[in-house]
Parts: sequence; structure tokens; C-alpha cells
Amino acid sequence: MRPRLIIMAKEPRAGRVKTRLGQDIGLVPAAWWYRHQLARLTRRLTDPRWDITLAVAPDSALTSRALPAGTRRAQGPGDLGARMERLLRAERPAPAVLIGSDIPGVTPAHIARALHSLASHDMVFGPSEDGGFWLVGLSPSAPAPRPLFRNIRWSSPQTLADTRAQLGHLRLATTDTLRDVDTLADLPASLCP
Repeated sequence: MRPRLIIMAKEPRAGRVKTRLGQDIGLVPAAWWYRHQLARLTRRLTDPRWDITLAVAPDSALTSRALPAGTRRAQGPGDLGARMERLLRAERPAPAVLIGSDIPGVTPAHIARALHSLASHDMVFGPSEDGGFWLVGLSPSAPAPRPLFRNIRWSSPQTLADTRAQLGHLRLATTDTLRDVDTLADLPASLCP
């Protein structure tokens, strides 16, 4: 089976997406930035080596015209960890990597390296500069525990460390460190609205 790239996406509505960025630049410009970032990201990461699925929230936005065209799946209920685990496990037996949609620097080469690492590792993480992770991947042969993501301090400098600590018996790989966009300070100057 072809590998799968899952992009976690929110419907780009002011006040519902990139609210911390919205505190710096306004909620409407933040939603505008996110909508265009998601479209650019999807175009840039389209590659014949993998299939792309947009994992959409809220579930009612599955048919939204504000989202890029393509294969879509509802994120479903639960906290972030429950949604990510469900999405990753749904792709088995294909290798799958899941990313956020707010990483301007990600390229097909980053995705290819992460997928390649799953040939010899159970999981792969792409660390973000803030202590979290922008990418997580699961090998189809991984003896991954259930749940994968429990007792995680999300959106904190400990997010990646918390996650890795509970998966210590698995063969874990790390790929490139990239920056996600939460605030104006995270935006590269060329991408500022």
C-alpha cells in the first residue's frame, strides 16, 4: 500500500483557527493566513510517492469550499491525542505520517525522510522548536500501545518529551526540527500578512 500523509486541518474561520496568532495580527488576518498556508502546503506536498488525506475539524466542515480539494476525513471526537491516534491507525497496513497544517517550512524531502525512517523504526517524530512536534509517523508493523498519546501536556515545551517517555520500548526515530506558527514571532518575515 502507498504511504499516507495526513494533514490535520481546521476550517479557516476567524476566531476558530490560529487564535494566538489572531491576538497579534487580528482574527480575520490570522484566518486568511491559515487558509492560504493550508492551500500552499497541500500543493507543495502533493507527490507521487504518497497519498494525502486532509483530516478536517470540525467534522461538519468536510464539504467546506474554504478547504483545499482532495481526500478528506473527519477528525472525529476526542482530545488531540485520541484524534491523531485514530487517524494514524486508520491507515494501517500502510505507513503513515501526520502533520499539522501550520508549518510553512515543510517540503516533500522532509516527508520522504520521515517515511523512509519508518522502514526501520516503529514511530518517527519531527520536533518543533517549541518542544512539541510537527510530525508523527507510525509504521504498519509497530507494536504500538493503546493509547499512543496519554498524559501529554499539549502545547507546552514538554509535549514531545511526554510523548516519547511513554513510548520508550518502541524504536523511535527523529527527523528534521521545524517551526510551527502559533504567534507573529513564529512567522518568517516573508510570510507576514
